[in-house]
Amino acid sequence: MTDRVPASGTVHWVGAGLSTGSGLAALCDTAERVRLWHRTEERAAGALATLGLTGRAEPRAFTLPALTAELAAGDVVVSMLPAPEHAALLAACVAGRAHFSCSSYVSPEVLDQVPTAAAAGLVVLTEAGLDPGIDHLFAHSLIGRARTEIGADTPAAYRLTSYCGGVPAVPNDFRYRFSWAPLGVLNALRSPARYLENGTETTATRPWEATRPHTLSGETFEAYPNRDSIPFIAQYGLPPAWTPSTFVRGTLRLDGWLKAWEPVFEELRAGDDETIAALARELAATYPTTDEDRDRVVLSVSLEVETPDRTWTGGYLLDLVGTAEESAMARCVSRPLALGVRHIMDGSLPAGLNRAAETAERADVWLAELAEEGLDFTLRLGR
Repeated sequence: MTDRVPASGTVHWVGAGLSTGSGLAALCDTAERVRLWHRTEERAAGALATLGLTGRAEPRAFTLPALTAELAAGDVVVSMLPAPEHAALLAACVAGRAHFSCSSYVSPEVLDQVPTAAAAGLVVLTEAGLDPGIDHLFAHSLIGRARTEIGADTPAAYRLTSYCGGVPAVPNDFRYRFSWAPLGVLNALRSPARYLENGTETTATRPWEATRPHTLSGETFEAYPNRDSIPFIAQYGLPPAWTPSTFVRGTLRLDGWLKAWEPVFEELRAGDDETIAALARELAATYPTTDEDRDRVVLSVSLEVETPDRTWTGGYLLDLVGTAEESAMARCVSRPLALGVRHIMDGSLPAGLNRAAETAERADVWLAELAEEGLDFTLRLGR
């Protein structure tokens, strides 16, 4: 096995969209050199000015050849580009012996390159944002605490739910505002969701039809499953002696969302790709997020483990409202990602594939560091 490539101290942050926030500023405090790559050098400079980082990072016009030409061994590339573009960036990193990081789920195209990257001594950090990212930290931390209390070999049944949503801080009639990727929001609702409920594997062809009320700190939300929850049972390393009763990862929406979106659902049931794309453009224009609007991020992860003798419960709740300086979404995505990059630079992440957390011990360390940096969340434990 090739030794891990030492970090050079240079970070290339690629993309300056709505999820780029104070995490970039945090890296400017710790990295020796930061370059921000955007569509043009002028737009990169403008993004740095907006973030108050003029003179602290170098603006660059992004093309893959331009980035490749500036990569040096041990550099860290942070991809804020859409997930389909990660594989090409990772290939450039492998060729240039640079480490790679992003906040997105691991795609098959990225996964195919991991053995080559690992053999070259390179770190591939993924799922290190909000969802996926902080949700993984919360889940691993809760599972570790329950394992200590209950015992990994004790037969038990468990319920794990993980719901996350970006919603308007001030509700509107539509119960939602579009800030980015409106077509992605609609297409996610067209994708089946697989999960466990009451011990039965279930697939919701239309995820919104599985929406349920979900109460957090006395406030009622609406929650529905998304994607495929089942593989995360293995990813989270739950003890084999524990039997899953409910295991759901999903999306959180404001109370009243289901009713407000009924006309949208009618279109999703009947429309083709072209119709849905037109609908996405119409909705984004009708319900945009303006400079005056504030967003809100709510993430709730709960675990209940029941044995014949006792029940252990625990839950994390993050509830953050954006400010004029930074949206809640940008803070929650960029902060854990920047933390992961710092751990690439300090050598604490091994070569190969890494996610935000893959052990309870690492999750607790990252959560403590995020709390020290001002990312607020609460932990509730009951026995």
